[in-house]
Amino acid sequence: MQAILFPERNSVDLATLPDPRPGPGEVLVAVRASGICHTDIEVLRGNYGTSAFPVVPGHEYAGVIEEIGAGVQGLAPGDRVAVDPNVECGRCAACTRGWAHLCEDLRAYGVTQNGGFADRSVVRAGAVHPIGDMAYDKAALAEPLGCVLNGLGAARAEQARNALIIGAGPIGLLLAFGLRGVGVTDITLSDLEPSRLDLARELGFGTVSARDPNPDLRHAFDLAIDATGVPAVAAGLIDHVANGGTGLFFGVCPSQARIEISPFELFRRQVTLAGSHSLNHNIPQALDLLRGADDSILRLVTHRLPLDEVAGVFRGSAPAGGLKIQAVWPGA
Repeated sequence: MQAILFPERNSVDLATLPDPRPGPGEVLVAVRASGICHTDIEVLRGNYGTSAFPVVPGHEYAGVIEEIGAGVQGLAPGDRVAVDPNVECGRCAACTRGWAHLCEDLRAYGVTQNGGFADRSVVRAGAVHPIGDMAYDKAALAEPLGCVLNGLGAARAEQARNALIIGAGPIGLLLAFGLRGVGVTDITLSDLEPSRLDLARELGFGTVSARDPNPDLRHAFDLAIDATGVPAVAAGLIDHVANGGTGLFFGVCPSQARIEISPFELFRRQVTLAGSHSLNHNIPQALDLLRGADDSILRLVTHRLPLDEVAGVFRGSAPAGGLKIQAVWPGA
């Protein structure tokens, strides 16, 4: 089969690998759509997880089951599915509390073992979720949307009367769709790029330009979210949080970054700060939201490319103006 392979740090190959076969309790998925995430770039750079090489990246994917391994029940060849990439141990303190995404030995397809940028992928039977007749490119959004829903849960987003999202890229826009899905209707996105703000408005969200200081944004939002991962932006997040509100650090800042926080301000204004990592078995919830969303959410997928062109993206040839970029297969 053809696959994108990271043989070592900062190295990308388009490789021909042996076709995998499912073992007991596993299924073989013929991949039909697989999205690029910033995490994939960090895996390539050796900055995420255990940096296992060689590895086939890709953890946002959907496809069709081709073969099932021994002992698998309730699934059959021909089933159309989305994949939950996280592989938890099920035994550590976090797992026993229901926090699989915080597992002490967390592994993931596309991070520590081969994932979805390949013609075929072997995964645990419990990692796949039926998508019915949902388009594969839409179903491949379930993983990043699952991460969004995990973050919104940590921030108790359903209690917010209004929300600000700083960063109107694909994750910022998915956060907006997620907020809408949990009942928040007053949603504003901020960004430096006018074209991203144009799209956000076309999708029915409020917008403000990050280029222009706006005193009306100070202490104005029950929920303020950083979706940029830029330390300087994260440092100013609390300025946007209303008294009694919550700030969610969703963007992935560099691990060595530090920001200043005033404990007195948190005390005096009763501000809650929340973090969010990955997803915690949120794929079914994400698929439900995707089923209820019209196809305007697919405007976030700006490029659908063959696998060899996606390999070029990893080598630094990203298309201009891209949001979510997916590898797609013929007939998807």
